[in-house]
Order: sequence, then C-alpha cells, then structure tokens
Amino acid sequence: MTREAGRHGGAGEQAVLLVAGAADLAVSTLGSAVGAVRGLLRRSDAAELAAQAEQDLSARGRLVLDRHAAVPPAHLEILARHVLARKSADDD
Repeated sequence: MTREAGRHGGAGEQAVLLVAGAADLAVSTLGSAVGAVRGLLRRSDAAELAAQAEQDLSARGRLVLDRHAAVPPAHLEILARHVLARKSADDD
C-alpha cells in the first residue's frame, strides 16, 4: 500500500493503516515485555520480586475498587445537610 506524495487514501485505507500501526506497536511492546520477563527470571531474587508485585497489584486493585465501588452521597442529601447547618447557625 504505497501512496503518492500529497494524495490521501480513503477511509478503508486509513483504517488498515491504523490497524497495522496498532499491531506493530503491540508486537514491539510484547517483545519488550518478553525481554523484561526473561531478565527477571534470571535474577536470584525473582521469588521476592514476584511476591512484591503481587502485593502491589493487590493494593492497586483495592484502590480501584474503593474508588469505583463507593457510592457518592445523594445530591439532595448534601443540600439538606447544608440547610440544616445554616438553620442551626442562624439559631445561635
């Protein structure tokens, strides 16, 4: 798929180019990750690193669940609390 200078391809060609670019990025990233894993397996403290990685992932998962699972208070409830606080401040 070659293009002449100054000539833009259609939507189909653009989609193919985007998919090919994404695939190339994924392959290169996967290759880097495999190289990193090989390097980690050669280390003598691999078991300790794996345990620490597990703890880090568990902590990260806990943070994500806490962030997304907590239901924020209802908007009207917050407004009602502000009204009650103002009334009690005016009474004093």
